[in-house]
Amino acid sequence: MAAASIAILPSMSVAGTYDLTVDRVIIDTGDFQKEGIGYNGKSPGPVLRFKEGEDVTINVTNNLDESTSIHWHGLILPFQMDGVPKISFPGIEPGENFTYKFPIIQSGTYWFHSHSGFQEPDGAYGSIVIEPEKRDPFRFDKDYVVQFTDTHPHSGKRIFRNLKMSADYYNRQQQTLGDFFSDVRKNGLKATIDDRMAWGDMRMMKTDIEDVQGFTPLINGKGPEQNWTGLFEPKERIRLRLVNSSAMTYFDVCIPGLKMTVVAADGNNVQPVTVDELRLGVAETYDVIVRPMDDKAYTIFGASMGRTAYARATLAPREGMVAEIPEMTKAPLLTMADMGMDHGNMAGMDHSNMKGMDHSSMKGMDHSNMKGMDHSNMKGMEQEKDSFYANGSGLVPTAANGGKFLSYADLKAQKPLYEDREATREIELRLTGNMERYIWSINGVKYEDADPIVLQYGERVRFKFVNETMMTHPMHLHGMWSILDVGAGKWDPAKHTISVAPGTTVYSETEVDAPGQWAFHCHLSFHMDAGMFRKIFVEGGPKSASLNPSEQGVLQ
Repeated sequence: MAAASIAILPSMSVAGTYDLTVDRVIIDTGDFQKEGIGYNGKSPGPVLRFKEGEDVTINVTNNLDESTSIHWHGLILPFQMDGVPKISFPGIEPGENFTYKFPIIQSGTYWFHSHSGFQEPDGAYGSIVIEPEKRDPFRFDKDYVVQFTDTHPHSGKRIFRNLKMSADYYNRQQQTLGDFFSDVRKNGLKATIDDRMAWGDMRMMKTDIEDVQGFTPLINGKGPEQNWTGLFEPKERIRLRLVNSSAMTYFDVCIPGLKMTVVAADGNNVQPVTVDELRLGVAETYDVIVRPMDDKAYTIFGASMGRTAYARATLAPREGMVAEIPEMTKAPLLTMADMGMDHGNMAGMDHSNMKGMDHSSMKGMDHSNMKGMDHSNMKGMEQEKDSFYANGSGLVPTAANGGKFLSYADLKAQKPLYEDREATREIELRLTGNMERYIWSINGVKYEDADPIVLQYGERVRFKFVNETMMTHPMHLHGMWSILDVGAGKWDPAKHTISVAPGTTVYSETEVDAPGQWAFHCHLSFHMDAGMFRKIFVEGGPKSASLNPSEQGVLQ
């Protein structure tokens, strides 16, 4: 049980001290074993349990033969403690110790992971549970962390090297000649050929949903056959803290036979909404409460977004009990609607006569050079703000048996973190890429070639994300909240990670209340390393929190 896996417990005081080692470990998925990286001798690492209002000291010892770091994902803290090499601090060298010290000023479900190289995909992650200072508004009897990840037989370095060599290296669901003839029977020869040519011109495939396949999904470090189990007594309320620590994989999560009441998103309480299924984006967390009434087992089931693999765990009254594992639905295919290019019903979208939209002349689909691709002012190009579940998309998830699937639009803050006010300015971030060359970027510029985004302490900035790629990108801002615009005004939810689906535009706002240098990036590990990353520099604010000259020299 997750609750039983707590390896570190703070003393009952306002200050807690914790010790973590970073180690080489063996990861056993049930399908294969591999050497990886973990904390305190295991992957995943321990569940760190903090209490809102305490000051924590975390002593980290690096037992690796390479530099490492720990980022406290979603925690609001001084930038020097954020754990991003060359932005927050230099990193932790082999054999060295580093002490993190910061106050806990929030509650909820979060996680921690390495921000060095590909150590996180190789197993360097764990979870964080922060108990609220005041009484929790939701009643529950049991409390479990349910941490998902996608463990691959290949190391992170090898995966990235293969993707750079051939972007479809791990795509095992490419369409076949049989699929072509099936489409001809369904849609006719001309329509099928036109469709294939359009995708070919864009150097894309309809199966470009998951960059990396061939992984084994784990829940709390256990593969589907190993079957992590959480125990309950019938009629108990169980809080499940769902965390997605995957390198690249989104999971559609359901528990057949049980409704899930969502009570928190990315650590912040939301107005309860009951659903049958939800999509757990990379780096996101959701807290749900379930109440099994019967003396029987239930399967926690997470199908990967591309339907190439599934995670499985069990809730049961007794050890050894199992429930039926549902079948995965058919693998989705990208459509032109996903790309904002629904030829069937969008006027002016004919590739042959649209200025700037002739994909046949666009070598490798380099979105950064696409004139005329402004989603914000092209008729029909800007889908609804709830883009993650926009209508017409081949990626639209549907719950089993026609049940309720969680939408971003369902999320309403239980208590707003900030006073609702107008943004002082808008910053547009176009999510761009070249799939053929496996280059990912923001506004057509990779991280190493980009200037930092400079914000002023005290302002409220509106970010406009325009996804011009075929992939869904979970965008993560360090150190500050992203208030997702779902049209609820002051009740818009505050998140640390926002998913932006293909061909859609999403808005969020940030109260710039954290001085220093921060990271802002896509949380798909290989997209981040390929360039979809920015440094944020916050000017002004309390002098005690600002960069001093020596820090600026180290971190530039």
